[in-house]
Amino acid sequence: MVTADLGPLTAFYRAIGFDIGKTAPISAAEMAVLELDGVGSRRSIALGETRVDLDCFDQRGRQYPDGATAADLLFQHLALVTDDAHRVWRRAQNAGATPISRGEPVTLPQSSGGVTTIKFRDPEGHPLELLEFPRGSNSAWVGSGIMGIDHSAISVTDIATSRRFYEGLGLTQGKRTLNRGPTQVALDGLDDVEVGVLAMNPTDVPPHLELLGYRHPVGRSHEPFAANDLAATRIFWHSTRDALLRDPDGHLLQLIR
Repeated sequence: MVTADLGPLTAFYRAIGFDIGKTAPISAAEMAVLELDGVGSRRSIALGETRVDLDCFDQRGRQYPDGATAADLLFQHLALVTDDAHRVWRRAQNAGATPISRGEPVTLPQSSGGVTTIKFRDPEGHPLELLEFPRGSNSAWVGSGIMGIDHSAISVTDIATSRRFYEGLGLTQGKRTLNRGPTQVALDGLDDVEVGVLAMNPTDVPPHLELLGYRHPVGRSHEPFAANDLAATRIFWHSTRDALLRDPDGHLLQLIR
């Protein structure tokens, strides 16, 4: 994730339970792959075996667009697993989070996973989601507080097109649901929501990728991101080459050797 200021954003993630690593410079070779001038620095933050890098550049990019919603095609969130969504949400609020969802965490119907969940933004606008699985339903997660990253979800124009793109990168199709109703309305903070959700799984899960195809409201498009824009969250992929890719809706992917 891109940050305008490493210090305050690191403090937020430390407050909600991440382990904070050291800061290191981003190499000139990687800056060239990102198509950026100037210099950058990176601080790793971790939950168990899952890791997020916070990247900061001396040449700052654009802020999150005003009024961006969960349906808009720039949307990409990290879903964080917790044993108590209400408690962690209060901790996040105290640390500076702002809600996307309406009200407190909601419990989705079984057809949509039966999880207790809430969506919100960190102090710089990056979207996050808390997931509390029904007790005993998911043996992959054991512990307290925030335990790890379950998935990253991206809004897409067409699920079938995005599915083919990510299958080309080696992911396989997983569970598919159609989410709607009052709890989905509360979760997304949008009226009359209807969204198709398709899980795309790597060889080792979690984390995985979720494709969000909003039938209503239809997500708005965006100008292509530069890699230093705050909304330019990108997923790293182990590869035989170094490259920066864009999926059909402009979400950034970085291949690394």
